[in-house]
Parts: sequence; structure tokens; C-alpha cells
Amino acid sequence: MEVLIFKASFLYKKINRVNTTNGDNMNENNELLMYIYKNADMGVKSTTKLIRLLNTSDNKIKKVVEGELKGYENFLKKSKALLKEHKVTPKGSSIMADITSSIALDMEFMKDNSDSKIADILIRGFTMGNIDIDRQIEKYKGDADKSILKLAKELKRFGEINIELLQPYL
Repeated sequence: MEVLIFKASFLYKKINRVNTTNGDNMNENNELLMYIYKNADMGVKSTTKLIRLLNTSDNKIKKVVEGELKGYENFLKKSKALLKEHKVTPKGSSIMADITSSIALDMEFMKDNSDSKIADILIRGFTMGNIDIDRQIEKYKGDADKSILKLAKELKRFGEINIELLQPYL
């Protein structure tokens, strides 16, 4: 069963996956890692797109967005390494989610590309992301490896820090 969720103008796709190594539903570690990986993958794609759009303007928020990209790239690298360690093939967002996200970002940017509007969109995204990662942490806190939970908590802290960095632009 597929469920589509809209998250701060970006489309995320949640799919119940089966671990192909043994045919069973993925264990808690793999599910949490895959969630972190997909979050970071969409973050890299979205912030890369936003930076390209910002290159055509003189927005002051660009430095913050570039920092976000570096952070997402770091989470992507860490989660990919852990997935490989767990013998799980990382699967990013779907092509449809990528296209929808790109179009939504283009439309939002064309309507209003002010630092204030960009900060508002990003803060809403980080807030929703933090709510989601809180749910994941709570769901897996008794079952997932401590190192994976630590990475999930780092992702949450990354969102909190970025919200603080973006607030002056509102």
C-alpha cells in the first residue's frame, strides 16, 4: 500500500518495503535508516534546486541554504554507509516525488522569492520533518541500534538548528 504525504510543498512517498535478502519486512534498524536516507536524499535534491534558483538572485539567505545542503549531504553519506553495513540497498525518493517537489519549488519561488518567504517555507519543512523524526525515534527507541537512534537524533537537532538560523530572515 502506498501513502502520499505532502510536506512543506514537497511530496514524499512512503512505501512498505520488503527486505530482499530474506523476504521479511525490514527490521527496525533498516526502516529507521531508510527513513533517514530518504529524508537526506530529498533534502539534498531540494536544497540543490533552491541554490540553483538563488543563484539568479541576490538573496542573503543563500549562505544558510548552502549550509543546509552540506548538512543533508553529511546525513546522506552517513545513512548510506550504515545501510551498506546492514546490506540494504539505499533507495531514494521516487522520480514522481522528485518532479513534484521540483515543480512546487519553482512555483513557490516564482510567486515570492524573498528571503522571508524562503525562510518560511524552509522552517515549515524543518518543523514537519522534526515532528516526523520524533515519531520515528519514539517508534524505534526500544528496538533500533543506539548508533542509528543517535543519527536520527542528530537529524532532529540539525532541523532545530536550521530553524534557529532561518528565523532572523522572517
